[in-house]
Amino acid sequence: EQKSDVMIRSVYVAVGGSHLQSFNNRGSVMLPEDRDEIDEQDVEDVKINAREVSIPAQNAFLHSIIQHYHVDGQDGVLSPVGMLGQRLEADFHIIHGVRTRIQNTIRCVKELPLDVEDVVFGGLASAQVVLTQHQKDLGALVLDIGGGTTDYILYADSAVKQSGCIAIGGDHITNDISMGLRIPMARSEKLKIEEGSCVLGNCFPGEMILLKDDSGFAGKEIERETLNTIIHLRLRETLELVKRRLDEEPFINYLGAGIFITGGCSLLNGIDNLAEEIFEMPAHVAHAQTTSGVTSAVENPQFSAAIGLIKYAQAVQTERPARGIGRILGRIFSGRR
Repeated sequence: EQKSDVMIRSVYVAVGGSHLQSFNNRGSVMLPEDRDEIDEQDVEDVKINAREVSIPAQNAFLHSIIQHYHVDGQDGVLSPVGMLGQRLEADFHIIHGVRTRIQNTIRCVKELPLDVEDVVFGGLASAQVVLTQHQKDLGALVLDIGGGTTDYILYADSAVKQSGCIAIGGDHITNDISMGLRIPMARSEKLKIEEGSCVLGNCFPGEMILLKDDSGFAGKEIERETLNTIIHLRLRETLELVKRRLDEEPFINYLGAGIFITGGCSLLNGIDNLAEEIFEMPAHVAHAQTTSGVTSAVENPQFSAAIGLIKYAQAVQTERPARGIGRILGRIFSGRR
């Protein structure tokens, strides 16, 4: 608000957490015999049909992301409205999560007080500004490693194929450093940011880091390789957990553009090299690519999801009729699935 001189009254909210789940499903509808031109209602009906699957009773649908349309068996249809046909099919990537977890997030925001326009999976938001359309076409994986979670979203053949969230992030690394080196959490976070690396063997044997004394802290010398080992082990575990999930489907074999790492933890030295080792493909540290004006603050990868929410909101308000805004919220609070 200070930078833009605009009062913010409503927001789009990014959500994450291990309770989020996803799957791919196909919906289909038959047009009535007296009509053979596909309209917008048919497109909405096929989306509803794709959601007619069993999910846990406590869950709510968060996203139904279109992958591909098919008209009378014709594949690769981008926009079926106006086409002639009798059978419309569509493949969707569907994301759902525990309704009360999402509701609690929304209620926290409303206490600020702010109106919540919509809720968005954080990994999807980040991908809006981290990836170009060409990279989505080639196939790409986005890893958004934040404080408490790691969101991932995989694009293949221009469409979202896999997504999810691991409940491990940068805060866990900070906690490991604090426990392993027996130093306060605040000093651990600062040490991680200023001195940390996930690359092993890149320092002199016995090289030490001096932590100066501070209020309530007497100061300490620690071995740099010990610090790097703590960071390396936790990040390796996180990336291997993501890879294990992605290996359940074949799409990871079609990532022509490679891996794009964002979020605050992506600033750790050597994280791209570690990802390349684990996934056996090129990896890059990425930040928002579409900002203009005052960009110095938001070019930090930790703001990728926030900037992505803005782009997501622009797309929603342009493409979705005004009456459709907030339909996700309606389902979440009404209990409808």
